[in-house]
Amino acid sequence: MTVLLTGAAGFIGFHTAQRLLAQGERVVGVDNLNPYYSPALKDDRLRQLVVHPNFTFHQINIADRIAMEEAVGGLKLTSIIHLAAQAGVRHSIENPFAYVEANLIGHMVILELARRQTALDHMVYASSSSVYGGNTKLPFSETDRVDHPVSLYAATKKADELLSQSYAHLYGIPQTGLRFFTVYGPWGRPDMALWLFTEAILAGRPIKVFNHGDMRRDFTYVDDIVTGILAARDKPPKKSDATTAPHRVFNIGNNHPEALLRLIALLEDALGKKAERILEPMQPGDVKETYADLTAIDRDLGFHPTTTIDDGIPKFVAWYRDYHNL
Repeated sequence: MTVLLTGAAGFIGFHTAQRLLAQGERVVGVDNLNPYYSPALKDDRLRQLVVHPNFTFHQINIADRIAMEEAVGGLKLTSIIHLAAQAGVRHSIENPFAYVEANLIGHMVILELARRQTALDHMVYASSSSVYGGNTKLPFSETDRVDHPVSLYAATKKADELLSQSYAHLYGIPQTGLRFFTVYGPWGRPDMALWLFTEAILAGRPIKVFNHGDMRRDFTYVDDIVTGILAARDKPPKKSDATTAPHRVFNIGNNHPEALLRLIALLEDALGKKAERILEPMQPGDVKETYADLTAIDRDLGFHPTTTIDDGIPKFVAWYRDYHNL
C-alpha cells in the first residue's frame, strides 16, 4: 500500500511514519519544513525516516497545488493521512494568514488530490480539540455545537471539517477527521508547554503558569495517538444511504483531564529539580479545560489510550535529555 503522509517531519507525522514503515508500507512524506519552530528538529526527525527504503520525501508547501500535483498526482495512493497544518493557538493571533494558507488552502489542495485518486480507500485528517472553543459542558462530545471558536486556529480546523464533509458528499471520498487533545511525547514540539517547562527548569529559568495554574488538559501520549490514527485509517466510513456522506469526526484523547499543576509536579520529579513559577492570567484564545469523550471512537474503532502522564512524562524527559546530551 502507498500512503501519502503530509506533515511527515512534524511531531505526530514523524511517529506515524515510523509506525507505517515498521508495518512494511510505502510512505510518501510531504513537509515544507517551515521555521515556526526549529527546522533542525524536523531535519533530525527526517534523518530517522530516510534510511527506510520505503520512505520518499518531498519538501513542498501543501498550499502549492501545482507542486503537490507534480510530486504525487501520478501515484496510486491507497490512503492519505493529512497531518500538515500551521499549528499553535497563540501564534494564530499574530500570523493569521499563515493559518489561512496552510490550514484552508492546504486542506483544499489535499481534497482535490484525493478526488482524483481512483484507488484511494480513505483520507484521515487532523482536526483539533480547539474546535470546542469555550465549551463548558464536559466531557467534550462530537455531538456538541462547535460554532463559537475562540481562536483563528480553531476556526480553520472547524472549516476543514466542513470542507471534508462537502467533498465526501459530492465525490464520495471516505474521510475521517480526528480531534486531537494535547499530544505530547518524545520528539515533541518546542512550542508546547511540556518542552518549554523542561527547557526552562533545566536552565534555571522561571516558567510561566497561565490562569494562575487553574487549567486542566486531556494530555495524550503520542503512541496512543498514532494507534488511533491507524485504527481510523484501516476502517473507512461507509455511505449507509443515499443522503449520508462517508465522513465522520472523532475525538482522540486520553479521557482523563489532568491539572496543569500536577503535570508540573510530575515534571519536577522526573527532572529532579523544582520549578520557579510565575503565575500569569489566561492568554487570549486559550481555554481553561479540555476533556475528550471517547465513546464514539471506542465503539467504532476500539480505541483505548494506555499511557498515563505518570508514565509518559518520564519518557519525554528521558528522550529530551538524550536528544540534548544532558
